[in-house]
Amino acid sequence: MGQASAKALHQAGFRVFGTSRRAVASTVEGITMVTCDVPDDASVNAAVCKVHDATGRIDVLVNNAGLGLLAGAEESSADQAQALFDVNLFGVIRTTNAVLPIMRQQKAGRIVDISSVLGLIPAPFSVLSTKHAFEGYSESLDHEVRTFGIRICLLGPAYTRTSFEQNGVLPDRSLNAYVSARMRSSALMHEVMKTADSPEFVAERVVEAAIITSPRRRYTCGRTAQQVSILRRFVPERMFDKSLRKQMGFAGVTVAKRISTERSPLPWGV
Repeated sequence: MGQASAKALHQAGFRVFGTSRRAVASTVEGITMVTCDVPDDASVNAAVCKVHDATGRIDVLVNNAGLGLLAGAEESSADQAQALFDVNLFGVIRTTNAVLPIMRQQKAGRIVDISSVLGLIPAPFSVLSTKHAFEGYSESLDHEVRTFGIRICLLGPAYTRTSFEQNGVLPDRSLNAYVSARMRSSALMHEVMKTADSPEFVAERVVEAAIITSPRRRYTCGRTAQQVSILRRFVPERMFDKSLRKQMGFAGVTVAKRISTERSPLPWGV
């Protein structure tokens, strides 16, 4: 998605700088590569300074770096969870904080945050998804910086044909209790990726969000993302929950029935 977005922005007339954790030569005409490791404050600040020194301004920041984790909640240690958030959430915070002073001085700027439909729905084995926190941060920040001529736009793609699946992180303490269901989730993801949307869908939205005078706060990317967004908004919660569990191959939930009508021993009367 990052490369497709960089190409599209270049074609739209922007001078584009791409980033990577390690120094690499640019393979795309018109794209200048800069080293930037988003969990590292010094690396982020150095990259932003380099771009600003070369151009004198920064008009658009696209936050698209991210890691995926397919694991049950119990299967990830606190260290693994923190490492994931350090890239997917705090990496965004670092890059955003680095460009905001420049954009405030310019009295203009656009920050495009690439999120996911995982920010809209509960996703089993993505319980540590950073997208809910990411979206809350982006929406709140948009209100804070509008008076400075800066807008934050959230893009929500669904399944997209990238290397994200192959580069996903596995749990660091796998538990037998979850292996079967987790493997079903992995197989489902592998299957839907065969017909996933092209990253160009995302790139088109990135350009739209970057150049439009009055941007929306949210943009869906692709047909599947639009369908999920509509269903989440209008379908009753119980029906949505049932459909999600069926799609994921989960069995129904057995609810224990109380066998006594006596007062519950718990102080809150459950």
